[in-house]
Amino acid sequence: MTTIDYKSAGVDIHAGNETIKRIKKSVESTFSPAVLTGIGSFGSLYDLKDIMRDYQHPVLVQSIDGVGTKTIIARMMNKYDTLGIDLVSATTNDIIVLGAKPLTLLDYIANDKLNPETVEQLVSGMVKACRENHISLVGGETAEMPGTYFPGEHDLVGIITGVVEKDKVIMGNNIVPGDVVLAFVSSGLHTNGYSLARKLFFDIGKLRVDSEVPEFQRTLGEILLEPHINYTRPVLHLLQQNVAIKGMAHITGGGLLENIPRVLPAGCAVEIKKNAWPEQAVFSMLRDLGRLDDNEMYRTFNMGVGLVMIGDASIADSARAALKDFPPLFTLHEIGHVVQGDRRVKLCA
Repeated sequence: MTTIDYKSAGVDIHAGNETIKRIKKSVESTFSPAVLTGIGSFGSLYDLKDIMRDYQHPVLVQSIDGVGTKTIIARMMNKYDTLGIDLVSATTNDIIVLGAKPLTLLDYIANDKLNPETVEQLVSGMVKACRENHISLVGGETAEMPGTYFPGEHDLVGIITGVVEKDKVIMGNNIVPGDVVLAFVSSGLHTNGYSLARKLFFDIGKLRVDSEVPEFQRTLGEILLEPHINYTRPVLHLLQQNVAIKGMAHITGGGLLENIPRVLPAGCAVEIKKNAWPEQAVFSMLRDLGRLDDNEMYRTFNMGVGLVMIGDASIADSARAALKDFPPLFTLHEIGHVVQGDRRVKLCA
């Protein structure tokens, strides 16, 4: 009689143990003194006592996000070390726009077959980004689910938790017509629009990840795996310097057209000048391949803008002065202004 066990059904417990052995030390390098448990506990314990002493009325802020189909590009290149950076950036950017300081990240890695080396690459990116932004990678889950995922397929999701003083939560309620819109540039697509990008580059353009693209001066795969920028340090610095930010938006799926209205109060709209920041070659190429109009481009892709902030006319000078010692990457561009309207974005030449 043939013996049936868990491994023969497609789940290798030994691979799971090997994975934990590989990542344990690097993950623990992100821990702050507030982390009370290591890898292997049924849950993460995080001591809030000392942290909450700095707040009169602390509010926890949480968000969940994933890397999406950018994982397919990583699989095509057999290169996974930047996806963890993407995950940390995608989640933390979602909560810093509310004024929150990120504290911890819980990750979830699922696949059809657990490969310890691949998971080690994924975690290495998370560890790098967490250490750079003082976030504790407090644990998570690896799930091996044959039949649920295609061979070689991965899903990468994270839950970020942060804290903010209640009266300093940034919701956009006091935005008024006449306010200006400032923007940090992106590093390409970040993590949104990859389903359409793959169709245009690979199906329409007949390119491969190793295709040398003169406009990029790199391979297509390299430009598509460019890590998502994390704006935590410059944004928290601006808040610590009391720069009067009224509202912020992380430009993710839905682009400028869908994300900016999320922070606009009733009676306000935004006009964006399309030439107010440098256009990146990847978007020009996508537009040409798909013959896409502005509405489709600006709703699907971030168009080179990663995060926007809104404030009165004085914010531009005060914000730029506060960021004078930051790298050129975090130069702010004035891209538009608030007008009377019905919570939408209008594109202007």
